[in-house]
Amino acid sequence: MIRSELIQKIAEENPHLFQRDVERIVTTVFEEIIGAMARGERVELRGFGAFSVKQRQARLGRNPRTGETVQVEEKHVPFFKTGKLLRDRLNGLDSDGTDAD
Repeated sequence: MIRSELIQKIAEENPHLFQRDVERIVTTVFEEIIGAMARGERVELRGFGAFSVKQRQARLGRNPRTGETVQVEEKHVPFFKTGKLLRDRLNGLDSDGTDAD
Protein backbone atom coordinates (compact mmCIF):
# COMPACT_ATOMS: atom_id res chain seq x y z
CA MET A 1 0.00 0.00 0.00
CA ILE A 2 1.27 3.42 -0.89
CA ARG A 3 0.43 6.76 0.74
CA SER A 4 -2.29 7.69 -1.79
CA GLU A 5 -3.97 4.29 -1.34
CA LEU A 6 -3.95 4.78 2.44
CA ILE A 7 -5.56 8.20 2.05
CA GLN A 8 -8.17 6.80 -0.34
CA LYS A 9 -9.01 3.89 2.01
CA ILE A 10 -9.43 6.19 5.03
CA ALA A 11 -11.58 8.60 2.97
CA GLU A 12 -13.81 5.72 1.79
CA GLU A 13 -14.27 4.42 5.35
CA ASN A 14 -15.04 7.94 6.64
CA PRO A 15 -17.42 9.55 4.11
CA HIS A 16 -18.06 12.44 6.50
CA LEU A 17 -14.46 13.63 5.95
CA PHE A 18 -13.26 15.43 2.85
CA GLN A 19 -10.36 13.76 1.05
CA ARG A 20 -8.21 16.89 1.47
CA ASP A 21 -8.76 16.69 5.24
CA VAL A 22 -7.79 13.00 5.29
CA GLU A 23 -4.67 13.86 3.29
CA ARG A 24 -3.80 16.58 5.82
CA ILE A 25 -4.30 14.14 8.72
CA VAL A 26 -2.09 11.46 7.16
CA THR A 27 0.60 14.03 6.32
CA THR A 28 0.51 15.42 9.86
CA VAL A 29 0.84 11.94 11.41
CA PHE A 30 3.83 11.12 9.22
CA GLU A 31 5.46 14.50 9.88
CA GLU A 32 5.06 14.06 13.64
CA ILE A 33 6.63 10.58 13.51
CA ILE A 34 9.53 11.92 11.43
CA GLY A 35 9.96 14.94 13.71
CA ALA A 36 10.02 12.82 16.86
CA MET A 37 12.58 10.44 15.34
CA ALA A 38 14.71 13.39 14.19
CA ARG A 39 14.79 14.51 17.83
CA GLY A 40 15.93 11.01 18.83
CA GLU A 41 12.59 10.07 20.38
CA ARG A 42 10.89 6.69 20.15
CA VAL A 43 7.41 6.52 18.59
CA GLU A 44 5.20 3.65 19.73
CA LEU A 45 1.89 2.74 18.11
CA ARG A 46 0.31 0.08 20.34
CA GLY A 47 -0.47 -3.12 18.50
CA PHE A 48 1.44 -1.95 15.42
CA GLY A 49 5.03 -1.37 16.49
CA ALA A 50 7.66 1.10 17.54
CA PHE A 51 9.86 3.40 15.48
CA SER A 52 13.24 4.38 16.87
CA VAL A 53 16.64 5.58 15.72
CA LYS A 54 19.75 3.46 16.01
CA GLN A 55 23.26 4.82 15.84
CA ARG A 56 25.77 3.00 13.65
CA GLN A 57 29.38 3.55 14.67
CA ALA A 58 32.03 4.68 12.18
CA ARG A 59 33.86 1.75 10.63
CA LEU A 60 36.14 0.65 7.87
CA GLY A 61 34.25 -0.58 4.83
CA ARG A 62 35.18 -1.82 1.40
CA ASN A 63 34.25 -0.44 -1.99
CA PRO A 64 32.76 -3.51 -3.72
CA ARG A 65 33.79 -2.27 -7.16
CA THR A 66 37.45 -1.59 -6.48
CA GLY A 67 38.08 -3.52 -3.28
CA GLU A 68 39.56 -0.35 -1.80
CA THR A 69 39.15 0.20 1.96
CA VAL A 70 37.06 3.27 2.76
CA GLN A 71 36.07 5.02 5.99
CA VAL A 72 32.32 4.83 6.61
CA GLU A 73 31.16 7.66 8.86
CA GLU A 74 28.91 7.29 11.88
CA LYS A 75 25.24 7.52 10.97
CA HIS A 76 21.76 7.28 12.41
CA VAL A 77 19.28 4.85 10.82
CA PRO A 78 15.55 4.35 11.36
CA PHE A 79 14.53 1.11 13.05
CA PHE A 80 11.07 -0.48 13.30
CA LYS A 81 10.13 -3.21 15.73
CA THR A 82 6.76 -4.85 15.13
CA GLY A 83 4.19 -5.05 17.89
CA LYS A 84 2.81 -8.36 19.16
CA LEU A 85 -0.61 -7.86 17.54
CA LEU A 86 0.95 -7.22 14.12
CA ARG A 87 3.29 -10.23 14.44
CA ASP A 88 0.40 -12.46 15.47
CA ARG A 89 -1.76 -11.30 12.56
CA LEU A 90 1.07 -11.89 10.09
CA ASN A 91 1.45 -15.42 11.46
CA GLY A 92 -2.27 -16.18 11.27
CA LEU A 93 -2.96 -15.98 15.01
CA ASP A 94 -5.81 -14.27 16.86
CA SER A 95 -5.09 -11.56 19.42
CA ASP A 96 -5.09 -14.22 22.17
CA GLY A 97 -2.29 -16.19 20.43
CA THR A 98 -4.51 -19.03 19.13
CA ASP A 99 -4.89 -20.12 15.53
CA ALA A 100 -7.23 -17.87 13.54
CA ASP A 101 -8.81 -20.88 11.77
